[in-house]
Amino acid sequence: MSQPNADQLLEVMRTLFKCHPWHGVNIGPDAPHRVTCYIEIVPTDTVKYEVDKATGYLKVDRPQKYSNVCPTLYGLVPQTYCGDLVAGEGLQGDGDPLDICVLTEKTFTHGDILVEAIPVGGIRLIDHQQADDKIIAVLKDDAVYGRWQDIGDCSPQVIERLRHYFLTYKDAPGAETRNTSISAVYGRTAAHEVILKSREDYKKKFG
Repeated sequence: MSQPNADQLLEVMRTLFKCHPWHGVNIGPDAPHRVTCYIEIVPTDTVKYEVDKATGYLKVDRPQKYSNVCPTLYGLVPQTYCGDLVAGEGLQGDGDPLDICVLTEKTFTHGDILVEAIPVGGIRLIDHQQADDKIIAVLKDDAVYGRWQDIGDCSPQVIERLRHYFLTYKDAPGAETRNTSISAVYGRTAAHEVILKSREDYKKKFG
């Protein structure tokens, strides 16, 4: 009897154990045009959840300190990493998987789910001199947002809500200095490039 190869062993393990959302979930065969995302938080969450990197379980990062909540589904793109290629010259990557904001007209009651999304753009967020890009995407087949193809399809109000959230979500009320800044809002082509670079950074980091 022939011995199973590595791919066959991995497939068996996937049927027996829950996959790690960052390392064990496939980004999808059509990436970067369509990606599988792991959603950590939804707009009704008053607690900031994120994946525990060691175990893959969803953990409490911190309670949201203020009334500001994320206006979209928010999570990560599996098997990506924000390293040197994503950061570019003069910056460092934040060492986390690539973040993604998914627009949808549907109401989701909780995170810890997988969705398919179409990237249409992104935000270059700088957090303590580290690149912390946020891909902007639409839920696949969404009745309201599903036909959007590029950042130009997004209304200015949608972009401004995202900008406001990420510029203020770590600041104390009345703070005179901000921890974050936004250097660019970019379109679909640039978003695809960021996703591909994050995939290369992931391969360099984890093999």
